[in-house]
Amino acid sequence: MNRKIISCIFTGLLLSVSLNTFGQQLDLVKRKRPNIIFIFSDDHAYQAISAYGSTLTQTPNIDRLANEGVILRNQLVTNSICGPSRATLLTGKYSHKNGFKANENSFDLNQTLFTRELQQAGYNTAWVGKWHLGTLPTQALNYFKILPGQGHYYNPDFIHHNGDTVRHEGYVTDIITSFARDFIDQQDADKPFFLVVGHKATHREWMPDIRDLGAFDSIDFPIPETFYDDYTGRAAAKDQDMTIDKTMVLRQDLKVEQVFKGRYTSEQAKALSDYYGGISREFKDKKLQGKELVEWKYQRYLKDYLSTARSLDRNIGELLDYLDESGLADNTVVIYASDQGFYLGEHGWFDKRFIYEESLKTPFVLRYPGVVKPGSELQDLVLNIDWAPTMLDLAGAGIPDDVQGNSFLPLLINSRDSIQWRDAGYYHYYEFPQPHRVHPHFGIRTDRYKLVRFYGELNNWELFDLQQDPNELSNIIDDPDYSSVLDALKDRLGRLILKYEDSEAEQILRAAGEI
Repeated sequence: MNRKIISCIFTGLLLSVSLNTFGQQLDLVKRKRPNIIFIFSDDHAYQAISAYGSTLTQTPNIDRLANEGVILRNQLVTNSICGPSRATLLTGKYSHKNGFKANENSFDLNQTLFTRELQQAGYNTAWVGKWHLGTLPTQALNYFKILPGQGHYYNPDFIHHNGDTVRHEGYVTDIITSFARDFIDQQDADKPFFLVVGHKATHREWMPDIRDLGAFDSIDFPIPETFYDDYTGRAAAKDQDMTIDKTMVLRQDLKVEQVFKGRYTSEQAKALSDYYGGISREFKDKKLQGKELVEWKYQRYLKDYLSTARSLDRNIGELLDYLDESGLADNTVVIYASDQGFYLGEHGWFDKRFIYEESLKTPFVLRYPGVVKPGSELQDLVLNIDWAPTMLDLAGAGIPDDVQGNSFLPLLINSRDSIQWRDAGYYHYYEFPQPHRVHPHFGIRTDRYKLVRFYGELNNWELFDLQQDPNELSNIIDDPDYSSVLDALKDRLGRLILKYEDSEAEQILRAAGEI
């Protein structure tokens, strides 16, 4: 759709949103263009969200969004790592197309960004919190207050829109929520806004808010079924460096004998020292070794991780309450998602990166009162390249031709017949060897199977039947009973590589005679 035509249509307060992407019209009861708030956390595992069936903790405010909207059960990422996930959000394109394959790169803002498309459509755009793309988003947004790099949990610095870097006292999750409210307070009621609330939580090193210290200390969490995985038949899984046993650091990660000084206030330092000092004394007294030590580390990891997530969920509730109180809730789309999944002890791991389920799948819930039916579930395979076109579709804006994802709005409003949705998701991970020695790989996930091709130092395939082996313990790549399945999946993988123009993956397969 021509942008000038869009602009003319959108000058009034009321509109009939056009889904030009699918050649059909959706009359949203002559609603005003919705505000869109995208709450974007970091490393928040779906296994730690009660709406996804978690038995580890309760997340009442994320659950509230799911109950009042839709929960996506098979939301997959295309490269399970922080910065690249944000680049994919902004572009609707795979890492090989948007140029941001690994962390610590510098994102090229001189490409199609959906935030600029929203600006062309009359939206005021903003981002507060974690950005993590190595460059300032001046060209991409109307407003921002972002953390430099990963940022800090306590008394974090923020880069303001005017370029100043300012330290703000308090806990980072609370501060980001405050910034979000400040931005919303300043908005013109006649102009819609788009806002990313980019939380640092629940990123390593999992520092809880003081009021959440010890929230789970009375709980002895069950050891995951795959905690002592020996990685038989999976060379890359065996060669990684992301285990709770060997990789997790007692002082940095679990705060054993950590000294809290420098950026902490005296009150913060005392509270943290008192709590973790007790943990350190307990650890010293136990003199743990072997299996007892690794299981103690797992318990401490989960307690801090879930305590950090507790503040995140509370802040989501505070923002939802604020929307209710300000009268904005009815015409505001609220999305909650994480940049990727995360391991909570499965396979003995923390972190992400692999195409395996715990890091491939990420939470995604969306609420749009009056449009998306409360309590809905979506089982379709949705990718994070689909986020940008969906938000453009929600805003009634045109979707640029170079966007590789598709809007899944028709799936949310029961217009499924208007589109042919995907039956497989394509994935490609690059960052190696540091920091966790996860070998580069690409592959596909269907509703039942997963096919993976590792390359570089390793050159091997893995195949999993998720119906028979949901924990992905048995690599059946050489099982003759699956030969026809393997042939079909390799063909499907090759076609997706060509569709998404992943020349590196294509070259690898062609050189090996596998495509």
